[in-house]
Parts: sequence; C-alpha cells; structure tokens
Amino acid sequence: MKKFLLSIFTFIIPFLSFTQEATEKGIDQRIDEGFKPFSDTVSSIIFFEVFDGVPFVLLLLVGSAAFFTIYFGFVNIRHFKTAINVVRGKYDSIDEGHGVEKTELPVDGDISDTIRDESKEGEVTHFQALATAVSGTVGNGNIAGVALAIALGGPGATFWMIVCGLLGMSTKFVECTLGVQYRDIGPDGTVYGGPMYYISKGLKEKGFTMLGKIAAVFFAIFCIGGSFGGGNAAQSNQATIVLKELMGLESTSAGAWIGVVLAILVGIIIIGGIKRIASVTEKVVPFMAVLYLVACLYIIFSNFSLIDDAFGLIFNEAFNPKAIGVGGFIGVLLVGFKRAAFSNEAGAGSASIAHSAVKTKYSASEGLVALLEPFIDTVVICTMTALVIVIFNFSGAFVYGGDGLGAVMIDGVSYEGAGITSKAFAEYIPFSNVFLTVAVVLFAVSTMISWSYYGLQSWKYLFGRGKAADLTYKMLFLLFVIIGAAASMKSIWDFSDAMIFAMVFPNMIGLFFLFPVVKKQLARYLDAIKGIKKEA
Repeated sequence: MKKFLLSIFTFIIPFLSFTQEATEKGIDQRIDEGFKPFSDTVSSIIFFEVFDGVPFVLLLLVGSAAFFTIYFGFVNIRHFKTAINVVRGKYDSIDEGHGVEKTELPVDGDISDTIRDESKEGEVTHFQALATAVSGTVGNGNIAGVALAIALGGPGATFWMIVCGLLGMSTKFVECTLGVQYRDIGPDGTVYGGPMYYISKGLKEKGFTMLGKIAAVFFAIFCIGGSFGGGNAAQSNQATIVLKELMGLESTSAGAWIGVVLAILVGIIIIGGIKRIASVTEKVVPFMAVLYLVACLYIIFSNFSLIDDAFGLIFNEAFNPKAIGVGGFIGVLLVGFKRAAFSNEAGAGSASIAHSAVKTKYSASEGLVALLEPFIDTVVICTMTALVIVIFNFSGAFVYGGDGLGAVMIDGVSYEGAGITSKAFAEYIPFSNVFLTVAVVLFAVSTMISWSYYGLQSWKYLFGRGKAADLTYKMLFLLFVIIGAAASMKSIWDFSDAMIFAMVFPNMIGLFFLFPVVKKQLARYLDAIKGIKKEA
C-alpha cells in the first residue's frame, strides 16, 4: 500500500508542476482544449450514420436486444421472479449438489461430480457480483445522463429510455451467461472473464479462431477506453460539477484540483482488487441507491396530483415532441436510446466481467441475476430522476432543448447534467444540494472503482497479468480521473459515449455466434431448479 501511494504522488508531481505554469486561461480550460480534438475525432468514427442521422451502432444495439428478447421467449419478463430468487439465495443449494442428478454421464461436456466442484470456483457471491456490476451502471448516467436526455430531447426521451432498458435486460442476460461460461480461473483462484474470453474461446469452438482473437483484442482495447471514459472521466466530471456548485468554486483550476483528490481516493481503493471492490460496492451502492430513491419518491408523491400529468407528457412527447431541437421524433428516440444504453451498458459487455467472478457452476444463474441490472438502473432509477425533473419543470423553469448541447438556463444561470437534477431537488428538499452532491460523488466513485476492474481485466488480457502491467494501467486510469474533472462536459461525454458504444461492435460478434450456448445453459439451470422443487 505504501508503494502504491508513493506511486500516486510520484504520478501527481508532474501535474503539480504543470499547475504552477498555468496561464490566465486556467488549468481546466487548457486540459479541455487539449482533449477536445481527440474526443471529437473518436466520436465521429464510432457514431457513423446510416440514414437520417441514425448511428449504425444504435440500430445494432436495439435490434439485437429485440432479437434476444424474442428468441429467449421474453426472458426479461418470464424469469424476472427467478432472478430475484437467485439473488436472495433461494437456489444456492443447487451449487451444493442438491437437485442434480447423480450420474457419471456427461452433462454439456462435464461429468456431474466435476460440475459440483465448479461451484468452488469464483470470488464473489451472486449479490456481490450484482452490486459490483450495478455500481458500474448505477451512477451519474442515472442522475446527469437523464437530465442531459431530457434537456436535449424533452420528456419523451424518458419513454425511449425505459423501452431500451426493458429490451436491454435480455442482452444483459446473454452476455453475462457467456461471461461465466467461458471464464478463466487462475492457479490462485483468481477469475478472469468477460467478452474478450467468451469471444476468443467461444468462436474457437465454432471454428473461427482468428476472427475470435481479433474481435477479442478490439473489445479489450475499447473496454480500456470505456474504463477511461464513461466509467471514469464522465463520473469525475459530474462529481466535480456538483462539488464546485456546492462550494461556490469559480477558479479556472478548481476542477483539476478536485480531480487530484478524487484520483487519490480512487487509487487507495482499486489496489485491493475485485474482493475489496465488491466489499465496498455491496455496502455503498444499495445504501445510496435507496436514499436517492427515497428522496425521489418524496418529491414525486409530494406532487401526487402531477404524477399522471408527468407520465402523460412523457408518453405524448415520445411520439409527438414539441419545440425540441434534436430532430423531432427520431431525434427524441435516439437521445433516449443513447442515454439508456450509456447508463445500463447492456450490449457493451462490460458487466459480464464482474459477473464472471461469481461462485456458481451454472452460468445461466448469473445471467438471470444480471438481467435485473437494466431494470434497476434504467426502468426504476432513471425513471424516478426523469419524473422529478419533469414535475419540477411544470413551473416553466427551463426550455426543453436548451442550447442544443445539454445546458439549460434556470433563473438566468446555465446548468447542465447533474446540475439540472440538483436544481430540481433543491426546489422541494431543503439542503438537498448537500445530499445530492454526496450521492453524485459516491455514485461516481463506486462506478469508477468498478470500471477500474473492467479496464484492468482487459489490460491484463492484452499485456499479461504482471504487477508492472497492473500499475501502468492504474496510473493511466487515475490520470483520466483528473482529465474528466477538468475538461468540459461535452468533450468528456462525447468521448465516453464513443468508448462505451465502441465495445458493442466486437461484443455483438460474440453474442450472435454463441447465443445457442446460452439457450442450452438456461435449460440446464431451469432443470436443476425443478429438481430442487421435486425434492422439496
């Protein structure tokens, strides 16, 4: 730990020298000016359009989610209750050998006794894996991302976020089942899993070895970028916005200094690996999520008479948007899908890295657990945030569409992202700015530490599993904490969107080759559950 802290401070010393040489422009602006051209270039490449301003990657994402939903017989709805039962441990006895036919015949390539031993592999429980993965998705996409969607696309964007979240549950089920099915277990019991493993190993089984290797490498590269962007810089960016507002900081270098503090905090945590990350997230995430939802519900039910009006407005403007500068119906739909996909990451494959570390011998069990993520993240938390903002704006606080970049004027002051949500909370809850600042910061930190694990696993896949490689990645990761805190919201979110969505391309190659494997594993797990019920 001492060596790690020393490394952090050694890493920060050049940054401190840079601050002393800053011009009157301020450090934040200098960092933004250096980062923006790179961000714009990456974004233009990933979001290439096919027709009427529709990016191909969104068509791929939503189309795939719809296909998996239909192919698996609406697994997102039919097995929702089963998923809840898995998380609360109702079927844990299956992993202890109960409900499994005692035979020496192979079961999907495994001997049953051998399968029983597989339950010892893994590092975390179903709940811890869910908490870690949810901490990577429940973050400032739910607070800042929803505000950005509504500011740009109006209330109707909320409807399409919900639709995308429901469909994304099926995609998440597929990718997280594969994450466990094709994971690697190191000699010390450490788990290595995620799309880079199921793409390479799964496609090799199908006879497409070279395609699998290439796609896996591209995924790992994009995932590292995603860990620097959406899982890191975007989070520190929004945490900095609310901290600066709370403390009344107007210094042109304040963002960079806040970034340094956040980098030190995150650095101390991520050295512990998945077990420490899981032990932190299983406490922090549920606690903050419950508090945030309670605050949202208080505001919503304090304005009970406006709830039906809010839902009515959300539904009507989903199909008939008014005075919104994002291209009418298609524009609103795209804004909703884009923000939902960024928030719950279904299709990006990132969450399967966390879920692959679970202690289980039935890969589909964790796939079912994973489908709860988009529901929690998008259908519940994002909708709550949206209702608060829509109810707040019934007073005409701001004009939907704003400046066309995500910022709106409220009482003569420009607000963006989490700042809009903070303003809405402040209207109904005294000192809520303090509470929301704490929520944003904790959500940001929990997301960053989870994504550091995702990025590190991808880094290990590319560069090996040595300590030097680990430390190199962590130093780069902490650098992006500072960049995210200092750069402008648009530059950071354009880069973050691009990196998250880039992961979709190689991940979908794996999903479309391997979804029949998922169907077999689901049937195997459901048969095991039936075995338990018969014994009972």
